[in-house]
Amino acid sequence: MGEPDGGALTVFVHGRETGSVANGPGRRFVLWLQGCTLGCAGCFNPATHAPALAASATTVAAIEADMVAATGVAGLTLSGGEPMQQPAASLALLRAARRRGWSTLMFSGYTRAEIEAQPLGPAVLAELDVLVDGRYQASARLGAGLRGSRNQVVHRLTERHGEA
Repeated sequence: MGEPDGGALTVFVHGRETGSVANGPGRRFVLWLQGCTLGCAGCFNPATHAPALAASATTVAAIEADMVAATGVAGLTLSGGEPMQQPAASLALLRAARRRGWSTLMFSGYTRAEIEAQPLGPAVLAELDVLVDGRYQASARLGAGLRGSRNQVVHRLTERHGEA
């Protein structure tokens, strides 16, 4: 069906953090993926917009090895940039987290309906516990919680977390 099996896929990563407690429930392995064309005015991560920077290239297998080495971590968070602009890599990373028994969360500027309409969208959604969706709106900025702006929605896609 054209879905990735993982390891050899290239993924463009802007940054990573192991053990974050600010990007979802529990201690998390966070990846900020490189590349976003949505152009949300006032985005607080503009350095992630440029696509496919050579210096940011790695493989899903290399990230998975880092995940295996992470101690005390219970979840994976994908952020950006825009994870759904690297859907095959995002799906492979989410599946790697599931193999570890980790919870999964993704921040996306796309709405859930827009993700569902993408070829790999339903498969990505099936691997998520929590999706925070919607384009950032600077005029509706929030200073706390997982949402960057009031228009964004936190979707609990499984019962794993009572409140994300």
